[in-house]
Amino acid sequence: MALESVSDILDILQARGHWQTPPLQILLKSWHQIVGNTVALKTRPVSIHRDVLWVATSSAAWAQTLTFERKTLLVKVNQQLSAPLTDIHFSTAGWNNINTPIKPQRPSHQDHPCHQEKIKFTVSTNTQVDVNATFEHWVKRVQMSSHNLPLCPECQCPTPQGEIHRWEVCALCAAKKF
Repeated sequence: MALESVSDILDILQARGHWQTPPLQILLKSWHQIVGNTVALKTRPVSIHRDVLWVATSSAAWAQTLTFERKTLLVKVNQQLSAPLTDIHFSTAGWNNINTPIKPQRPSHQDHPCHQEKIKFTVSTNTQVDVNATFEHWVKRVQMSSHNLPLCPECQCPTPQGEIHRWEVCALCAAKKF
């Protein structure tokens, strides 16, 4: 095993990027130069996630205006960084709280129009299970959970409110139209 000097090891680590300044820190220091003083007063880089820069803006109007200019800004931003970014997103999220990073919004399964609360079933520990009684119990539970649901205008089946609001019919009737 060959012995290497500390300066050689530091040169190797620096070349690999372990000691380089994080890209967000570079952008925070040079943001005024990149976008100019007027825009810098109304915007703030907040995070970089999957090669996308997230920028908080003071208003929706600034976010929309800068979205139209994002390709030009992306070129300027990438000139400051060693690893290029792929896009920039502007949003008012995170403007009031400096310490809150902007995270991409992922839709929740609860936001889907078909979402209903889970039905809790009890499982008997009895080793002899009556299949018919279990099925009847399940049918009653499903009927109870769908009792307060509105009916589809076409097939008259209980339908989650979100489906009727979105398609004006249940999902099955909406699929038949396509």
